[in-house]
Amino acid sequence: MLSAERRVRAAVLVSGGGTNLQALLDARGSVIQHAEIALVVSNNPKAYALKRAEAAGVPALILSARELGGAAAFEDALERTLREHGIELIVLAGFMTILSPDFTGRWERRILNVHPALLPAFCGKGFYGLRVHEAALARGVKLSGATVHYVNEIPDGGEILLQKAVEVLPDDTPETLQARIMEQAEWKLLPQAVELVAEKLLGQK
Repeated sequence: MLSAERRVRAAVLVSGGGTNLQALLDARGSVIQHAEIALVVSNNPKAYALKRAEAAGVPALILSARELGGAAAFEDALERTLREHGIELIVLAGFMTILSPDFTGRWERRILNVHPALLPAFCGKGFYGLRVHEAALARGVKLSGATVHYVNEIPDGGEILLQKAVEVLPDDTPETLQARIMEQAEWKLLPQAVELVAEKLLGQK
């Protein structure tokens, strides 16, 4: 049996409004029982996600590649920060930076991402935010949804953990489809995946 006291320390990386971060914060103590949201890191000083972290009492900080002098310096600073905070699991929740193969290799099966489509559809370089939903509507799909997957060196190419389908309605716009997928899929799947992986990591101890 897993110890009720031992929790996996997770960091959430964000760039924008932080709705998926809020879903994780709201799931603490219910869906998420074996992980602790211990740190929030944003590469955008104006991200509303930082306010969500503050309101929830979670330490938050800003790391900007532009301020630090480039992607390599950003990843070095991120690595140091994660180690200093004892982070064991990274969750990408609307994080608009692709991490290098070197970085993802050091955190194999310890980085999760939520993608707003049913992988392998509408994924890879350039497919993020509303672009994903625009592509889905242009294709005429009847079902879309969300996927939580491990992150590796290939954008959106890691092993799939959880998926949930969401119906595409005839009068959908990219905005309405995005909202429905977030509410019906992303906000449900991401906490479930964090708990699932936390239990796996604790089981390895």
